[in-house]
Amino acid sequence: MEKDDQLFVQLLYIFHSSAMQALGKLKNPVTGKIEKNTEQAKQAIDMLSMLKEKTANNLAPELTRLLETFLTELKLNYVDELNKN
Repeated sequence: MEKDDQLFVQLLYIFHSSAMQALGKLKNPVTGKIEKNTEQAKQAIDMLSMLKEKTANNLAPELTRLLETFLTELKLNYVDELNKN
């Protein structure tokens, strides 16, 4: 995998982890506590959606699949958390 592809994957993981943490699915690594902030999660999901749109037809198939997988997982978890309220 090329260096730029590795960096892109790391960027995707940053947004994914941030959203999962904001959805209360992961502990905050600093506090060790579960903290929910659906607005922050939505922002991370929106950023990934924007990346998908802006990189359309310009990514290797495996990167496209990873991005789509992350978005699907996050959107399902986001809706689940909204329905709990």
